[in-house]
Amino acid sequence: MKIAVTGANSSVGKNLLTRLCREQDMTVIAGVRSERAISDLPKNSSIEPVIIDYDNDSSLEDALLGTDFVIHLAGILIETKHSNYASANVGATAAVVEAAMKSGTKNLIFISVVGADPESKNAYFRSKGAAEKLIIDSGLGSSILRTPILFGPSAAGSQAVIGMVSSGQAKLLGGGHYQMRPLDIDDLSEALVKLCLNPKEGQSTYELVGPESASYRDIIAKTAELMDKTVTFGSIPIFVAKIGAAVTSILKGGGISPTVIEVITQDEVVKTNADSAIGITLTPLRETLKKMTTPGE
Repeated sequence: MKIAVTGANSSVGKNLLTRLCREQDMTVIAGVRSERAISDLPKNSSIEPVIIDYDNDSSLEDALLGTDFVIHLAGILIETKHSNYASANVGATAAVVEAAMKSGTKNLIFISVVGADPESKNAYFRSKGAAEKLIIDSGLGSSILRTPILFGPSAAGSQAVIGMVSSGQAKLLGGGHYQMRPLDIDDLSEALVKLCLNPKEGQSTYELVGPESASYRDIIAKTAELMDKTVTFGSIPIFVAKIGAAVTSILKGGGISPTVIEVITQDEVVKTNADSAIGITLTPLRETLKKMTTPGE
């Protein structure tokens, strides 16, 4: 089986590459944007690094040629001077869809986000919803996987929690009372492998979240307990944070914006969790937290 992965040098991408390489007769095309990114990839004979340019149709088509699946991970939450939602989330997806159709790839798996909606007032959720619509309208066989915050030794969400616990100070937006359903990054990789090995006909949209709901404050408290640390909690009013973020993101041309604050403080709620439909067993939250506090054990 031959699988192409975009955003292969992300934390999700590297975790997925490692998991895919455990399968027999697997070739993985690891799509990255630069030579430097190639050095970050896992080293395995099954992995074939490829530099792709989303503005260059031929580079994408060549990368996808002969693939059974494309797993599209590439995207952004935080805009910069050089990358915005329109280009990174919508434009890149449009390019991947077109290249997949021209190269003969029949199956596309897209990592989206809980809350994605092309009609959302939030620009990030709207961009992810627009990307989903592009895939659905293409007619390609597809699986769209909406995910929450991801936890694992290398995931950005985990690093933020570990950083606060290590410092002993946790100043949280709105006191950290918003509800989260953290998904173990290993569980996401397992789900993606299952979708490749047991493909379903047509198009499906799944919401895959962790098995337990907890407030961000409680997650930090649980992590502190596992690390045998004491944390002092503080609260930053969300509206104050939005005002500050609006000013700094305009001055810097990117960074944490009011849009990002809305995303990270939204309750992660789904109607039906897709773990059973996909055929995976979710890792309990405490076990996930333990893994991210003791990487390598």
